[in-house]
Formats: sequence, C-alpha cells, structure tokens
Amino acid sequence: MLLSIVQTINSYLSDYVLVILLLGVGFWYSVKTGFVQLKYFGYGMKKTFGELNLFGKKHDAGMSSFQALATAIAAQVGTGNIVGASGAILTGGPGAIFWMWIIAFFGMATIYAEATLAQETRVVREDGSIHGGPVYYITTAFKGGFGKFLAHFFAIAIILALGFFGCMVQSNSIGSTISTAFGIPSWVVGIALVIFCAAIFLGDVKRLASVTEKVVPIMALVFLIGGLAVLVIRVKYLPETFGMIFKYAFKPDAIIGGSFGYALKTALSQGAKRGLFSNEAGMGSTPHAHALANVSCPHEQGVVAMVGVFIDTFVVLTLNALVIISTLYTSDGILASGVIPEGIGKANLAQTAFGTVFGEQLGAMFVAICLFFFAFSTILGWNLFGKINVIWMFGDKGKVVYTIIALIFIFLGTLTSSDLVWELSDMFNQLMVIPNVIALFALTGMVVASVKSVKKN
Repeated sequence: MLLSIVQTINSYLSDYVLVILLLGVGFWYSVKTGFVQLKYFGYGMKKTFGELNLFGKKHDAGMSSFQALATAIAAQVGTGNIVGASGAILTGGPGAIFWMWIIAFFGMATIYAEATLAQETRVVREDGSIHGGPVYYITTAFKGGFGKFLAHFFAIAIILALGFFGCMVQSNSIGSTISTAFGIPSWVVGIALVIFCAAIFLGDVKRLASVTEKVVPIMALVFLIGGLAVLVIRVKYLPETFGMIFKYAFKPDAIIGGSFGYALKTALSQGAKRGLFSNEAGMGSTPHAHALANVSCPHEQGVVAMVGVFIDTFVVLTLNALVIISTLYTSDGILASGVIPEGIGKANLAQTAFGTVFGEQLGAMFVAICLFFFAFSTILGWNLFGKINVIWMFGDKGKVVYTIIALIFIFLGTLTSSDLVWELSDMFNQLMVIPNVIALFALTGMVVASVKSVKKN
C-alpha cells in the first residue's frame, strides 16, 4: 500500500513537476546569465584542472576549490551513473540519455547559481568553521515564517533522501555487486563499509576533503580506461549507438512500446529523474560542498561547479551509457528487439554490458570495483550534506545521533534490497527540488550580479 502511494507521488513529480522545474530554472538562468555554461566553460576547466592537486594544502577552515569540487563530484558520481543510467535506458530506452544531456546542459547554469548563492550566503562561525547551503540562501530569499518553513522542509527532505535512504541505496549497490563479482557475503561488506565510513564521518571536514581529492580523480580515471577499452573494441557500432540515442529520443515508441505520447513522456521523465539523481543540479545537494570552498569570489566556485556536472553527465554517465547501448542494444545485442530477457535488470545491466567484452566474470568484477568507489564516495558526500542540515536544525549536539542512524542505514542497505527504499529515496530527492528552485528564482538578481561583476577571462 505504502509502496503504491509513493510510486504514484513519484510518477507525478518526475513526469510533470520535475521536468518543468528543472528545465525551467535551467533555461531561466541560461538566459539570465547569457549562457554562462558556454561563456565561462573554458575558464571553469582552467580553474579546475589548472589547480589540480591530489594533496591540497591545509586550510584553517573549509576546503580548497578543487577539494570542494571533488566532494561535490563524489556525491554526484554514484549509483546514478551506473545503476540509475541503466534503469533509465531499460525503462525509457536509449533516447532517455538524450534527455539526460538536455537536463545536464541547462543544469550547468542551475548549478552555477546554486554554488554562487552558497558562497554569497555562507556563514563563518566564531570558531572559524564555515556553514552554507540551500537553507542559508532560502532564508535569505524569504524572511520570516515562510522562509523558515521552506528551509525546514528542505532540511528534512535532504536528511531523509541523502543522509539515510540515499546512503542505503548506495550501500545496497555496493553489497550486491561485490557479492555477485567476488562471492563475499553482503553482511561482511556491510561491516567493512560501516568501519570505513565511521572513520571518516567522525572526523572533520579536512579528513573528508583529504579522502575525496584523492579517491575521485583515481576512480574516474579507472572507469574511463575500462569504458574506453570497450568502445575501442566496439568502435564499428558507435555510429549506430549515437543514432539510437537521437532516434529514440524523438521516436521512443519504436523500442518502448505503447503510444507515442506515453513513450515520449516515459523517455523524457526517466531522463529528468535519473539525470537529477546523477548530476544533482537543481536538487540543492552539492551547494553544501561549494559553500566550503576558499575562493576569491563566488563566481570562481560557480564556474568550477559547472565542470562537476559536465564530468558527471557528459563524461562518466555518457561513457557508461555508450558501453551499454553499443554492446546490448545494437544489432547483435541481447536487447536489440527492446524485449528484456529474464534476469536482466538495472542492477546488473552494466556488468552484463562490460561482460560482453571483458568476459562475464571480469566484467562483473570491473563494475563492482568501480561501483564500490563511486558509491562509497557518494556516501561520504551525502553524509556531509545531511550533517550540515542536522547542525542547522539541532546544533552540534545532533551530529552524533545522526551519524549513528546513518551508519545503521548503510549496514541495512547491504543486507536488503527494497523497492520502497529506492522509491522513498527518489521521492525525497524530488521534493528537495521544490524549495530549492523557488529560492533560486527569488535570488536571480544576486546571481546575475555575480556574473556581471566579473570580467570575462
């Protein structure tokens, strides 16, 4: 009964509310900033990779710009890129990837606004610690009771969506893929994961930053090498692969089935929902990391934040999608007819795809290792985002209780797979968008002023 109710809510949110809000705010900021994602993309890449350092200097408070980006990418690049993208393709067809690209393109402008506002409204406490995120710019946009209501609504949603249910989803993916690939019992994986996470959760922001700045570049590089190896071997199928992405974006009924309207809505909504779960632009999660960056002006972190969405969607997610489509959906693939064989699902689709080239066992092991690092780093980022909101609501005294509950959810996630947990995670992810986007529209002037105050580099 509860599962049915949550699924109905998610259906309306993803099919209508989410698409309108995400595309709307992304288009709004693209126009208002003069398409900042195009104008300052090169500058963002320069600021990101020109200052790349796996051993960033220590800061008295906060993080370096790259550490903040690494923490944001750690949160962005998770099961959404492997399991989420797989689910989008299975449900919405290869064309769902096209709509993910559209969401991500406009999302780059959205995340610029989020990071800029997080910098503009962050608070430095007397002890020197830095705190920032949507609750701070929501209460800046709306004074009084309405602002407090929206901020508390957002804080509760993110604590549930990311801190608890989301981390449970990530640990479930880790447990199931490692168990499949290496035969290690899920409960053993769960205990090890809890120990690793507890060691970092109970440290400060500096410990988290030190981990993410090393793990994120390495995990991305490993996945890129493996994915590119598959595409080199399947290179003759790449024209067909790209052709299917564009064809089924506008004619999805040919592979999904049903009426054209139903199929198009399914492809678009899957692209929007899974695109959000992947790059998180508009959700209001990554601004918590960008608020901690020590930069000379908010604009600098805004352009760096855009690079995070680019890496997440146009590099990592796209590479995974190309591997899946070029091995499973092309003329010699097991999904070429659009009929899904028994035993194939979103949880093992990527492993099946890599297995067609690397061999079943090696493919499963490769994806399991990548997913472990993807999901583990996401857990670290999401726990931090939830903790910032717990501190905002309850003060420092709430941190220990929050951490204990989060670790319990992480362990339980490795033991059980529940459709309800996935649906609840999706629901609260989507509910976060509403107060966040309302504040983004209200603070347009502040974001536009940030763009105008900087000379084009």
